[in-house]
Amino acid sequence: MPTFIDLSAPIAQDPAELPDALRTDIEYRDHAQGAKDIEALLGVPARLLRNGEGWAVETLKTFGTHNSTHVDAPWHYNSTVGGERAQTIDELPLEWFFGPGIVLDVTGKADGDPMTAGDAQAALAAAGHELKPRDIVLVRTGRDAFYGEPDYMARGPGVTFEATKWLYEQGVRVMGIDAWGWDAPLHLQAQEAVARDEPAIFWAAHQANLAYCQIERLFNLGALPSTGFTVACFPLKIVGGSAGPARAVAILP
Repeated sequence: MPTFIDLSAPIAQDPAELPDALRTDIEYRDHAQGAKDIEALLGVPARLLRNGEGWAVETLKTFGTHNSTHVDAPWHYNSTVGGERAQTIDELPLEWFFGPGIVLDVTGKADGDPMTAGDAQAALAAAGHELKPRDIVLVRTGRDAFYGEPDYMARGPGVTFEATKWLYEQGVRVMGIDAWGWDAPLHLQAQEAVARDEPAIFWAAHQANLAYCQIERLFNLGALPSTGFTVACFPLKIVGGSAGPARAVAILP
């Protein structure tokens, strides 16, 4: 039997102090409430239910498509990519999201010191792997250790435009990272872009004009070998969506 390693962040109720733009709110209705709902909806009293209990259900009251572990579609980056309308998450081919995985270890990099194309090539050489089209590349930063912490969003080295473009040129269409975002932390990008007053600094790897997908907020990349495993990371089929939450899993023989 294969071994399955969960690469996904938990979906849980966020603390009240988290900003609305980042938070997840979940309404839980337990079995006792389920019994009351059944009686109100269908007239069936609790005495006719097993143990007097009804159904338990949960409602995601606030849950953005970019919360938790998710796959970004090209539509997230820009309205057009390569001169054509960018694809939304429901329009992408399923075969992109199941394939051989490769972990690039950049845990030694500081926050805001992004992985370059040279770093990616060195990590591949260390792993003894030559990229093939449709390999799924996972960048290990170790920042999943800070998931749920107040400064999680401000952590991570990020990936440069050049490295993203180089991976794309090797045939990679899905790339992932175990940090809040694929680019360097937003506040660091913003500071540099404003200070230099130049375009193509802020969100450069996202807005690379390439039809590719990112998996952000991965978990447990440290539990994986560099190569020799398969990744499944199918996103939810949200029509017109810029992203889809995904249950990313590594499958080891």
